[in-house]
Amino acid sequence: MKLTQTPITYACIAAALFALVLSADACAVDAEAAQALAKQNNCFRCHGIDKDKDGPAWRKIAVKFKAMPNAEEKLTKHLTSGEKAKFPDGHEEDHKILKSDDPAETKNLVDWILSL
Repeated sequence: MKLTQTPITYACIAAALFALVLSADACAVDAEAAQALAKQNNCFRCHGIDKDKDGPAWRKIAVKFKAMPNAEEKLTKHLTSGEKAKFPDGHEEDHKILKSDDPAETKNLVDWILSL
């Protein structure tokens, strides 16, 4: 039995690929918006992207959380609950709570951090 490729087959394949590309774009991280939210919340005061400050660099945070099950959920909780942050000298402080009324903004920030 010989299979033939018809214009309808090609159209179906093209439509499926187009839908896949659109869904990937919908899930893309908006790095500018994430960094703007971090800046509004003074996150850069304690965290650098690549460099440790009072807190660890976000790339280190990404490595730590990516290794955990439910990384997105755990990082979101850390940013929104005020749980304790541990410092290299051993002291602990309540982590500042991220100020955002939009859960999508928070998710975007978390996704951006995890993408580093």
